[in-house]
Amino acid sequence: MKAINEIYPLLTNPSRVVVTMHQKPDADAMGSSLGLLHFLKQLGHQVTVISPTNWADWLKWMPGCEDALDYEFNTDKSKAVLDKADLLFCLDFNTFSRTRSMANKLRDLKCKKILIDHHQEPDTHFFDYGVSDTSKSSTSEMIYDLIVGVGHLDKINMEIASCLYAGVMADTGSFRFASTTAAVHRMVANLFETGFNHAQIHENLFDNFLENRLRFIGHVLENKMNIYYEYNTALIAVPWKDLVKFDIKTGDTEGIVNFPLSIKGIKLAAIIIDRDEEIRCSFRSKGNFDVNSFARKYFGGGGHFNAAGGRSKETLEKTVDRFLAAMKENESQLQ
Repeated sequence: MKAINEIYPLLTNPSRVVVTMHQKPDADAMGSSLGLLHFLKQLGHQVTVISPTNWADWLKWMPGCEDALDYEFNTDKSKAVLDKADLLFCLDFNTFSRTRSMANKLRDLKCKKILIDHHQEPDTHFFDYGVSDTSKSSTSEMIYDLIVGVGHLDKINMEIASCLYAGVMADTGSFRFASTTAAVHRMVANLFETGFNHAQIHENLFDNFLENRLRFIGHVLENKMNIYYEYNTALIAVPWKDLVKFDIKTGDTEGIVNFPLSIKGIKLAAIIIDRDEEIRCSFRSKGNFDVNSFARKYFGGGGHFNAAGGRSKETLEKTVDRFLAAMKENESQLQ
């Protein structure tokens, strides 16, 4: 994989560009993708954003989101666009398996593939150009770096600023995580120069849910959360029937895994959700417990040192048993 700055000359000639991200995109994945869309369009490129799956309703306010394609819903149209692409930007994921049913299609494309991501252990041999930097707060910060690196800070308008601010704010936990560096604050200061409404963006991301989600959170914290103090661990296990009962949609479970970390002494928090077609797992940690390695070893996943995910094809009960066995196996690291 060649360095990201080697694509700069490619951006001077208008091309057909596709920007994609991981399945079930979060605010950083969608924000970085749409921010890049608005930037490249100013350079004269023909740009399409394609998500592997649908996305949460609370992301639909982002400028440009209305024109993004859902690969699973618009497969034929998405494939036609991909077949004509000259450049493929892959944002906020580092292995094609994170794109679900798009994976084989992306691997087979003959166009130039560019990786921009901040997760650990990337499959760099799949990409022609790129940057993988785990020290970065978010992929949105990396898109900002790209724009600055190309020499076009002046092209960051209100649309780009809104998208990138949403991504970096979400991935830094509203700027409270350790990844919030001085560079992040300098970036945000520059974004503020566009005059975007930061308070409205915060409201769009965090105060934009339906009543059923709040009742669902109360239900799972009261009835589905177990605390294992001897292992400094908390686990929330959610059956499929609870998702149906509370009419839980894409994005409604975002952030719930963080709640148990507010309990004194808890170093590892996990949520295991039966999504019917598969079991999805999210892990968060405080301190020196590496959930990226934990997710990769036990649940075929990965991510960041303190935030990662995985999946299971077993039943919810067997997946919980596997988690508990893994927790006990890592007892010394959890003390």
